Amino acid sequence: MGTEVKSSKAGKINFKDSFCKIEKGELILYNVHISPYSGASIFNHDPERPRKLLLHKKEIRRLQSKVKQEGLTIIPLEFYVNKKGLIKVKIALAKGLKKYDKREKIAEKEYERRIRKQQKYENI
Repeated sequence: MGTEVKSSKAGKINFKDSFCKIEKGELILYNVHISPYSGASIFNHDPERPRKLLLHKKEIRRLQSKVKQEGLTIIPLEFYVNKKGLIKVKIALAKGLKKYDKREKIAEKEYERRIRKQQKYENI
């Protein structure tokens, strides 16, 4: 869509929690927010719609095997415009976050911080 491209070239892209999935042999990009173009009329694009990324079938199969075997996730690293004016997305394979309870780790860090603070005051 034209408004999407203009907004992207203006740098109004937020891809903080975005990820890619392979569905029906296509790579789909989710959770990318491209702000509506301010110069457009009422016919603006949906800011958070899923977007299809164009890759060769061989590349998609390679990514799919890595995702299945190693449990990796495909994430976008950056958006840029090439010399021809096309918007490109640099993607990478990454390990997913651990889903264990982090409260224990936070409590441990808090305890260590208190000890350091106490030692600092005792040394003065």
